[in-house]
Amino acid sequence: MSMIIGTETTAKVQTQPRGKMLAYWTVTIFLAMSITLSGIGQLMRIGGNIELVTNIGYPLYITTILGTCKILGVIAIVVPRFPRLKEWAHAGLFFLMTGAALSHAFADDYGDYGFHFILPLLYASLNIASWALRPKSRKL
Repeated sequence: MSMIIGTETTAKVQTQPRGKMLAYWTVTIFLAMSITLSGIGQLMRIGGNIELVTNIGYPLYITTILGTCKILGVIAIVVPRFPRLKEWAHAGLFFLMTGAALSHAFADDYGDYGFHFILPLLYASLNIASWALRPKSRKL
């Protein structure tokens, strides 16, 4: 008589600590709202966006390209699933923001108190924080 003894396995569900999840969503929502408003401003060419790009020597149509990229990047970061797309969106927003800061620096257009240089770097920092705090379901 043979007897098969089954082993019971339990899956260990790893959940993210509540504080880290709260920090992730706080940073991500603030980043998403900021970048969305910036993108809409560029698409509509309001809020000084025309002077902002022409002062550093870029053509005006760049606002349409940048605004569209910002909106699409925010959508990719906020919607569920698609972890590879999220990685690309975070990378794209990082290069967009650091590129903006460097463009203003190279054109000696720092703005009042370095605003044109500091704000894009703040957005890049928020982007890094959002990427670093993301839950496992949003990682590759």
